[in-house]
Amino acid sequence: MTADDTIFLGASRHPDDSYQQAERLLLKYANRHGLVTGATGTGKTVTLQILAEGFSNAGVPVFCADVKGDLSGIAMMGEEKGFLTKRADAIKLDPYEFQEFPVIFWDLFGKKGHPIRTTISEMGPLLLSRLMNLSDAQEGVLNIAFRIADEEGLLLLDMKDLQALLVHVADRADEIGTRYGNVSKQSVGAIQRTLLVLEQQGANYFFGEPALEIGDIMRTTRDGRGAINVLAADKLMMNPRLYATFLLWLLSELFEELPEVGDPDRPRLVFFFDEAHLLFDDAPKVLVERVEQVVRLIRSKGVGVYFVTQNPLDVPETVLSQLGNRVQHALRAYTPREQKAVKTAADTFRPNPEFDCFEAITQLGVGEALVSTLESKGVPSIVQRTLIRPPASRLGPITDAERDKLMKASPVFGQYDESIDRESAFEMLQKKAEEKAKAEASAQEAEEAGDGEGRTRWSLPDFGDGAKTTTTTRRKTTTTPRRRTSNRQSVTEAAIKSVVRSVGTSLGRALVRGILGSLKKGR
Repeated sequence: MTADDTIFLGASRHPDDSYQQAERLLLKYANRHGLVTGATGTGKTVTLQILAEGFSNAGVPVFCADVKGDLSGIAMMGEEKGFLTKRADAIKLDPYEFQEFPVIFWDLFGKKGHPIRTTISEMGPLLLSRLMNLSDAQEGVLNIAFRIADEEGLLLLDMKDLQALLVHVADRADEIGTRYGNVSKQSVGAIQRTLLVLEQQGANYFFGEPALEIGDIMRTTRDGRGAINVLAADKLMMNPRLYATFLLWLLSELFEELPEVGDPDRPRLVFFFDEAHLLFDDAPKVLVERVEQVVRLIRSKGVGVYFVTQNPLDVPETVLSQLGNRVQHALRAYTPREQKAVKTAADTFRPNPEFDCFEAITQLGVGEALVSTLESKGVPSIVQRTLIRPPASRLGPITDAERDKLMKASPVFGQYDESIDRESAFEMLQKKAEEKAKAEASAQEAEEAGDGEGRTRWSLPDFGDGAKTTTTTRRKTTTTPRRRTSNRQSVTEAAIKSVVRSVGTSLGRALVRGILGSLKKGR
């Protein structure tokens, strides 16, 4: 084993309080995932920083979130400080050299980094349902909407595309319901309201084009170092559900797009999921199963996933069992839940006979951690109480001017900064609605025109007085029209006239018979 095959984490502490044995992470097993835990202020961010530095120097690209802004300093040369030098001397880090690293800054809102976008179609109904916290019925409607979009060739790129599609589905609810199941307008309305809330929270910045190309977060420099992709997440953390959904989407994209590579000598990419508890808080079972599946299988794609959180209980056991490399900073054990967390953390390590893990976790100082990594054949090493090495880059945030300068020198500068709005579902449905309206208007005009022509082909009979009507025009008259006498009669009048006609007819017949009879006798 050489230094090129490992990442130096720090030195383990011996019973005489000296730090001599180097603790290293084998690159060969770095894609077996890992966990970094500890209470606030115990040194998790520094551990994340030195891991990212080590992977970058080994030629492995890194993607990590900068929750507090402190991680941005990794782009600048480190500065000599007394406590850092003291730690370097304690672990015999000689020489302690400062270094700056190739960093690409990203930001979903496009303020502190290059915008990251994806399309509604790429996000998919499952993650969107998680993002919007939809009920089962509402998720079903969303799945039907995606199915309709696929069948009708409707591109779902941004928020307005999805909103237009839902209106389209609601208008055809009866027709669609007979094929795929009930589509209630109440469910559609609830989804629309949730979309409005997401839009107000800035999710519309995330959905659109140009969409992120996975290859752009897997870059290396000409000198062979891996790019460190830093996501500005301080504002994003105001909407933790969007943050968690975005990182899960990115992990899923890596899983779907990258080819199988088996067991490489080093990872192709390392993914740090900071504030990992946000991913699992109130997550439905199907989503947890999805995370477990991705974590378990993405290893063969050459991707290492490292969860960073305060408490090991934040990560479900099914996922926790997949994490082979562990760095445990100090935890407090004041409450029963905290005591359970400490016990859980202690039980996951391979015991060291020189100390008790449970007590050690509660007694660790700032910058100290219990470390266990995978050794030869993937076997966990005996846990060691380790003093983490000081970072080579700057400890703390960079200035806005420094960030702006680095962004302009970025290899993706100008590639994602301007959004593109091409024809998609919104425009296509709008065009269909306009064509339908025009067709209906034309049909109405044709019907009205036909009625007019039909009336002009007929004329009134000419009785020799009054106005005459031709087949094309009707002559106007200025004389007062002759008043027609009504021919209507009452029921009584009609009955009397009928009787009179009957009597008259009988009498006439009798007279005729009498006259004819006398004539015959005279002959």
